[in-house]
Amino acid sequence: MFESLAAYLIEKGGLTPDELKQVEAVTVPKKIRKRQYLVQEGDVSPYMSFVVKGCLRLYRVSDDGTEHILRFVIENWWISDYESYHSGQPAKNNVDALEDSELLMIEKGNFDALCKTVPSFGKLVEKLTAKNFAAHQSRILSNISETAEERYENFMRSYPQIYNRVPLHMIASFLGVTRETLSRLRQR
Repeated sequence: MFESLAAYLIEKGGLTPDELKQVEAVTVPKKIRKRQYLVQEGDVSPYMSFVVKGCLRLYRVSDDGTEHILRFVIENWWISDYESYHSGQPAKNNVDALEDSELLMIEKGNFDALCKTVPSFGKLVEKLTAKNFAAHQSRILSNISETAEERYENFMRSYPQIYNRVPLHMIASFLGVTRETLSRLRQR
């Protein structure tokens, strides 16, 4: 399973064989079934998880029971409840599998140590953090300044590899529209 993460780290971060050994030494493999939680609201999220295989979502449930999907992740993406991971406080969000999934998890203390002791890993994490921040900023701007149709078109253009793997009602939640609105948009 580590081969996927190794290939990713070589391609994206230029890690050496010795650096890869340091990463491998602290990774914990985990398999989760469809609909199984990786992180549940109220639990602390102490791991950063690399998706080897599968599809997961990060979401919050409002007081009225409505699910608000913040993010989908697939192979070669990272996932955690970031707020809980960084603060050590109980998660306000959930992460669950939309497909049977295989993950490689790194505990926060080990992840932080890798960032310091493996400079190329630290630089990669810095780049990914900046890219993630930019994507979230873009999504916020999209939600406040674009029509539902524009958001749908952007989703299709930006995430074609996710579209066929995720139920439509979840895509609607991610876009901030009703399922009926999404159906109308798809017919156009």
